[in-house]
Amino acid sequence: MRIGVIGLSRGLHLAGWARRLGMDVVAACDRDAAKREAARPDLPGAVLTEHWEELLEHRLDGIVLANDFDEHAPLAIAFLERDVHVLSECAACVSEDEGRRLVAAAERSAATYSFAENFVEHPHVRLIRQAVEGGELGRVSLIEADYLHGMAPEAVTGLIGDPASWRSRIAATAYCTHTVSPVLAVTDAWPVEVAAFSADEANPRDAVVMTVRLSTGALAITRHGFLQGEPDSHWSWLSVRGTRALAESVRAAGERSWSVRVRAEGWIRGTAAAHEEERVPQPFVLNGQEVERRDEGTVRILQGFKATVERGEPPLVPVRPAVAASLVGLAGAESLKNGSRPMPVPDFSPA
Repeated sequence: MRIGVIGLSRGLHLAGWARRLGMDVVAACDRDAAKREAARPDLPGAVLTEHWEELLEHRLDGIVLANDFDEHAPLAIAFLERDVHVLSECAACVSEDEGRRLVAAAERSAATYSFAENFVEHPHVRLIRQAVEGGELGRVSLIEADYLHGMAPEAVTGLIGDPASWRSRIAATAYCTHTVSPVLAVTDAWPVEVAAFSADEANPRDAVVMTVRLSTGALAITRHGFLQGEPDSHWSWLSVRGTRALAESVRAAGERSWSVRVRAEGWIRGTAAAHEEERVPQPFVLNGQEVERRDEGTVRILQGFKATVERGEPPLVPVRPAVAASLVGLAGAESLKNGSRPMPVPDFSPA
């Protein structure tokens, strides 16, 4: 399987895992000459170029898009039109029109679109999804998801205030798929409307809280950005409350943050005491070696992409959920502009 990679920051990490999974990285692109030169030792034999359009002329089975956050859709559409399978980092798109053109291109192409949303495949999310799908929690009524970093204020300002970075271009609500995509995957729902709030009006770009009404009737509360006090292992927390039980990832540092606490009250089992347990994910082994927890989601996404291209298996996160999750951030931005009034999310559910 011959692939190309566009963007050699996050993309170089993805390329390294792709090679370990048996993919042949034959071409890569980055506008920064220094990044191209630094990548050479890790991509032996690959053609390295400044202009992504040159990769359209290569004989590729797939392309990994790890370029700037707000520039993925045009490239995805161009490669889908060449019948090259696409694995795209978030966001999938930055407008409803772009999203509709992306969906049309994916559904017209002989190739496939996969969303590289690795948080959907993180161990704690997978454990909670299993509990939901197994019926343990009953009907999901409230789901909460966090993607938070406890960085120093000057570091946050340097990151989101850097005019050379895409982070300075995007709305505070935009970087939402690490929370919204797991919500959609666990509930098998679609976002209907969103109301967004700045966590701190004195620093409105630092962190955002969004309430998202889902097609199932459940409510999701998502938080992303820069707030203090989170474990540093992967910055992700997920909690699902159903009509029969609760499942949530453990708020702890280190390995325990990948585990899940499940609690059911006594009336569920006909006992006086509630039942509570902590579930630890099974080790994820690749070629005889255990994969670090923080890399598991990325490796599973790449494995899924390889299986889609080589064996025709469905994408782990296909184009419509990818677009829907991305556009929650767009609707959230409109909500902020309108005093946190709820805004509809464009409907990308299958007809």
